[in-house]
Amino acid sequence: MFKTILFSFLSIATLHAQNQIESVQEKKIDTDTIPKNDSTHKFKFKQLIIPSVLIGYGVIGIESDQLKLFNTQIKEEVNEDIDEKITIDDFAQYAPALSVYGLNAFGIKGKHNLKDRTIILGTSYLLMSAPILSLKSITKVERPDGSAFNSFPSGHTATAFAGAEFLWQEYKDVSIWYGISGYIIATGTGAFRIYNDKHWLTDVVAGAGIGILSTKVAYWINPWIQEEIFKSKEKNSMSAIAPFYNGKQLGVGFIKTF
Repeated sequence: MFKTILFSFLSIATLHAQNQIESVQEKKIDTDTIPKNDSTHKFKFKQLIIPSVLIGYGVIGIESDQLKLFNTQIKEEVNEDIDEKITIDDFAQYAPALSVYGLNAFGIKGKHNLKDRTIILGTSYLLMSAPILSLKSITKVERPDGSAFNSFPSGHTATAFAGAEFLWQEYKDVSIWYGISGYIIATGTGAFRIYNDKHWLTDVVAGAGIGILSTKVAYWINPWIQEEIFKSKEKNSMSAIAPFYNGKQLGVGFIKTF
């Protein structure tokens, strides 16, 4: 059953990657007519489809008896095969986002510089943390292991998929394989949340959708944020935004010097 879950998540990741690749191919058609720094992230309705479907599945699963039963069946079958828990998901959730900084450190430049990509990632985490923390507080879904009533949606999975989308957006023009590898890691993170008895399938699916959507929105609104919040008329002024996670809550910190 664990292999089935992993395959399902890989299918979702592959479908999303294919959708992203099509977008890249469409952009390449217009490379001769659109300036390189202006061919950035414009809103397209079709980019909402996959994250909306994922979030919708999770939300419906809160009240759907059929999906609840499916959740329980997965939990029972996974528990039968577990010898010991593997907590790699606590670290893997950050791997896709950190890869962006790692690749850049090794001289493989992405789409944005250090400041701009950090603003984008911080914005993504801020957009992600609001619905994650709100839904956990409102829905009060019990975790599969009975440890708490904040199961829905999965914050680990949301963080991983937000990072995967971040990696994809920064490096898709260098190589699509960077983005695909990020989605594979994010998929594994979600699967291990189920394997470790911390989340139901619906929690993980919804978390994936929220993570993807948060980063997409962060890129869409980044020009406005750069212009209205971080633009400074003083040469010595600097602004920075950075995400934080204390084990229970996600958030961002804002610093401005003059």
